[in-house]
Amino acid sequence: MSEHFGTSALKLYGLAARLLGWRPQEFWAATPAELSTALAPPDGVPAGMGRDQLNQMMERDNGNAR
Repeated sequence: MSEHFGTSALKLYGLAARLLGWRPQEFWAATPAELSTALAPPDGVPAGMGRDQLNQMMERDNGNAR
């Protein structure tokens, strides 16, 4: 096992533990495809707010400030 693999696996396990609640045995039993699917955003999730939307919101809200 290379040092790079071990470091990467530990980071991925930490992510799976925090986000998915996976214990070590669940992480090591999962295939890379299963881990990737579990960590991917769900279909239909809207994209984040763009800079233009943020600027419009800030301009609108600054106009209401007193």
